[in-house]
Amino acid sequence: MPEPFIPKRPVVTAHQKLPEAVIEAEAMSAYLKSKGVDAPFGSIYDEDLRKRVRGGEFDVLIVAGGDGTVLRAGHLCAPSGVPILGVNLGRLGFLIQVNRNEWREYFDKLFNGEAWIENRMMLRAEHFRAGESLGEWRALNEVVVGRGANLRPVHLTASVDGSLLTRYLADGLIASTPTGSTAYALAAGGPILPPKLRNILLVPIAPHLSVDRAVVLAEGSTVSMTPKSENAVLSVDGQAPITLMEDDHIDVRAADINAQFVRFGDPGYFYRNLTAHMNENSLGMPR
Repeated sequence: MPEPFIPKRPVVTAHQKLPEAVIEAEAMSAYLKSKGVDAPFGSIYDEDLRKRVRGGEFDVLIVAGGDGTVLRAGHLCAPSGVPILGVNLGRLGFLIQVNRNEWREYFDKLFNGEAWIENRMMLRAEHFRAGESLGEWRALNEVVVGRGANLRPVHLTASVDGSLLTRYLADGLIASTPTGSTAYALAAGGPILPPKLRNILLVPIAPHLSVDRAVVLAEGSTVSMTPKSENAVLSVDGQAPITLMEDDHIDVRAADINAQFVRFGDPGYFYRNLTAHMNENSLGMPR
């Protein structure tokens, strides 16, 4: 089993625009205080709280919400090495192990030394135009070069470690982490990768008369995605798209930081969680 993790300085957060998450998070903070653990509560988007997280004031961030809120927590916490414990109030919760009716039980386990830390690979994406870097980002799920609101597919090339891999005519191309393999990449028909891997997954979106299979790159590889038409955009972890020009290129490689998640039980939790979600989604399907 991995080394036990017992935090001493927790903070409890939620998205301020999700009233039920705020109510639940306030209850979590009160519960921890009743156990003698000081756990401030605040919005995940409160700038003062974010500065305190980045400054190392807390050693675990507890967040109430769905996968989207946990994704934002990952962007905040990863650079400072602060682990995240998500409590699922959303629909899917692939990133989350604890459900809303279980958190008291799991909080007790946490402070009894029954938790461990799981490291998840992140991506580093950099946007180049005519040899100049225009920006860089970190992604926990995926980096996408796609057609945006335009109805026409995009022409683009993908190169791996400086060598051409293939050309695509498609709605877009996803460069995904193993974490992201259960997100957009899964919806686009890609395989599911276990979270401990450090490989980049390439998945084309609705390819037209071009390669229609996902490709798992070797660990440590860099992929460069280059649009060959004017209607392409860049999106990182579902954030607002950035307009690209023809022959811009997006270099994607493993980031030098990981997102850290608090987990319970043995590492096989991932497959049990996955099976539960798959079964849940199939309940409404005709037999």
